[in-house]
Amino acid sequence: MTDRADAIVIGAGVIGSAVAFELARGGRSVIVVDKGPGPGTGSTSSSVSLIRFSYSTLDAVLAAWESAALWNDWEGHLGAADPDGMVRFIRTGMLIFHTPGNNTKRVEALWDEVGIAYELLDSAALAARIPGLDIGQYFPPKRIDDPAFADEATSQMTAIFEPESGFIDDPMLSAHNLAFAARQHGAEFRFHQEVVGFEQTDGRVSGVLLADGTTLHAPVVVNVGGPHSSGINRLAGVTEGMRIHHRPLRQEVFTVEAPEGMRLEDGFPAAADLDLGQYIRPQLGGTWMLGGTEPECDELHWVDDPDAFDPYPTVEQFEVSMMRAARRVPSFGVPHRPVGLAALYDVADDWVPIYDKSDLPGYFMACGTSGNQFKNAPLAGKFMAAIIDAEAAGHDHDEHPVQYVGPRTGRTINLGAFSRRRDKAVTSGTVMG
Repeated sequence: MTDRADAIVIGAGVIGSAVAFELARGGRSVIVVDKGPGPGTGSTSSSVSLIRFSYSTLDAVLAAWESAALWNDWEGHLGAADPDGMVRFIRTGMLIFHTPGNNTKRVEALWDEVGIAYELLDSAALAARIPGLDIGQYFPPKRIDDPAFADEATSQMTAIFEPESGFIDDPMLSAHNLAFAARQHGAEFRFHQEVVGFEQTDGRVSGVLLADGTTLHAPVVVNVGGPHSSGINRLAGVTEGMRIHHRPLRQEVFTVEAPEGMRLEDGFPAAADLDLGQYIRPQLGGTWMLGGTEPECDELHWVDDPDAFDPYPTVEQFEVSMMRAARRVPSFGVPHRPVGLAALYDVADDWVPIYDKSDLPGYFMACGTSGNQFKNAPLAGKFMAAIIDAEAAGHDHDEHPVQYVGPRTGRTINLGAFSRRRDKAVTSGTVMG
């Protein structure tokens, strides 16, 4: 093993591995360091791995639509088949209920602009499309101890249905696939390694110091540390130049048995139900994954130390999630005890990721990505490589943001939309982006 490389990537999750892959494929020698035991064993392993295009900004919609083409041709994108198996994209379609204030009309306008097909479903069509669904509107979302939780519906729901969305069947394996492909181009991965400091030479980053005393040298360092990335940025001393910040948020996701006739195998789609504050994602084996969409009535649990949080779901949130599911699907059989997990998201102030340089030359970051950026991992790697290449050629990404042209659409994605210095983007303010 060498202690020198052209680039060091901190973090071997799905996005860190994608960054390593693109840098190595572009000809750089790359070393990836991660505290965990293998690729994708951190927050990536807890991802719902949903592939959808429902975002509030044009650049985010384009990124998701372009990335989906790469997930659909995963082996072609990687240029190699991982002998440990390759992930599969499972198409389900995406149902999004029209809800006051959730930017659905904005999403429709953006899909029209990009050319993403969808259907508008009135109440009758929605009821016919998914029999067994309670299509009553109960907005705003409420906790189950709120007396208004049991109120009758105020009207009937309408929705949009987009047929190309779906999910990746194994999120941790997706990072493993990317790491395997990166290794084919010479990238080296070092696990059980913690970054505790940074080396600087002539005012630019020149390496990282590891907890075991090793120093790795490189003129480029990329922070893709997931829930640890805000701490890594503080360690590097780059936070003062950031207008957008990010921090770890604890989230709970539950696995439940899907009602009869509403399984993945029955054609049940993924559903974004901001009317009740929840999403449903069917999965193989006749189960659903249930998670929250950060409604105003739910307390957000920010975490100071990402190494010290309770990884087990709470009875309180379990009961809320189950009762919301039962309200939407009356035939839902509420289980008696929680089956699920708690994990950390790395969340930016506006729920839009940061793909950018920093005020320390040579130090780059792909942060604030958890919760809604798994789907964009293939393109995130390309974005970071484009920014790093441009800076190496003398281009100032702060002054003149790099423009990435998507091969699927031929449309330009302004990477300045993901700048650490941007104004807060106008989004749903939730995991939906």
